[in-house]
Amino acid sequence: MATGSSSGALWRGGFLSLRNRILSNPAFQRWAAAFPLTRPIARRRARHLFDVVAGFVYSQVLYTCVRLKLLEHLHAQGPQTVPELARYLDLPEENCLLLLKAAASLKLTEYYGRGCYGLGAQGAAMMANPGIAAMVDHHAMLYEDLVDPVGLLRGHYPQTRLGGYWAYAGDGPPTTLAGEQITPYTRLMSISQQLVAEEILDAFNPKGYKRLMDLGGGNATFLSAVARRAPDIELVLYDLPAVAEQARANFQAQGLAHRATAMGGDFFQDELPRGADLISLVRVVHDHNDDHILGLLRAVREALPEDGALLLAEPMSGTRGAEPIGDAYFGIYLFAMGRGRPRTPVEIEILLRESGFSRVRLLNTRNPLLTRVMLAQP
Repeated sequence: MATGSSSGALWRGGFLSLRNRILSNPAFQRWAAAFPLTRPIARRRARHLFDVVAGFVYSQVLYTCVRLKLLEHLHAQGPQTVPELARYLDLPEENCLLLLKAAASLKLTEYYGRGCYGLGAQGAAMMANPGIAAMVDHHAMLYEDLVDPVGLLRGHYPQTRLGGYWAYAGDGPPTTLAGEQITPYTRLMSISQQLVAEEILDAFNPKGYKRLMDLGGGNATFLSAVARRAPDIELVLYDLPAVAEQARANFQAQGLAHRATAMGGDFFQDELPRGADLISLVRVVHDHNDDHILGLLRAVREALPEDGALLLAEPMSGTRGAEPIGDAYFGIYLFAMGRGRPRTPVEIEILLRESGFSRVRLLNTRNPLLTRVMLAQP
């Protein structure tokens, strides 16, 4: 006799099969596009399907704008004519106009009248978060790895550009990495982390804790944001030795050396320092496989006192309204990188409970597309 869950799955499977037979019928598609009540739905579905088909071209328009610093220029100089922009971009006027129109269709630029183009709504929003442009520029490596996506998925390319860029994802001991090997990705993560840090701290107030240790904290972007919000908390950054050295210099430059310490080590191999009643993992978990993360979470649990807590933040799979970000973007990106995977909050909670945490809460964030936040306590 089938259980309730298996019966539900069979019913859902049957319903989805019937839906797909209807949607794949050309006659139904023509009827849906013509009937007044279904016409808006049909048009939205057609637009969404075409966006999926044309998505690579859209991303290349954005990439071109970033590489040519078009949006930064419009932000600084204001609307300009096509000839003026063509000279700045070093493009023929006809090709410049082609790019401007393409960017305007994506709301990156906008036609202001009298032959002038300026920033569009999306372009203006990008100016508020420099990390977006940095990631778009970085995507050149991902595009190389996806030249043959079938071959990538079949394992024909064990060495990828992204795998080489994220040096800690290689096979060698990460603690031996030198400064020149970690500087590019540390800088990238710092730029992209700024908005994430504020989002986390809008969801979780660290006041009341005495000592926060951020694992894998890079050059201390997150801890610097914490320092501004909670002036009384002690700060500890724990990362690879070469990364910790850069973080130490940043603490000194910001006048935080009296309350902030940077320690070098490998949190997958070395025993974690004791003394922190709050430990944070910001965009760390999804970069690693389950066995590594389970070991790390157990080490975190051992390092925490009974009244301590773990703050875990990252974009998560299955986030309503942002499903493609978790499973399409991060899923493929991390696969190309060579390790890690996006996880749902439920999957992360299972790992946390297996590691000895008994109380796990998913906190509300203003923009769950950017990051989600979990608090785990013994």
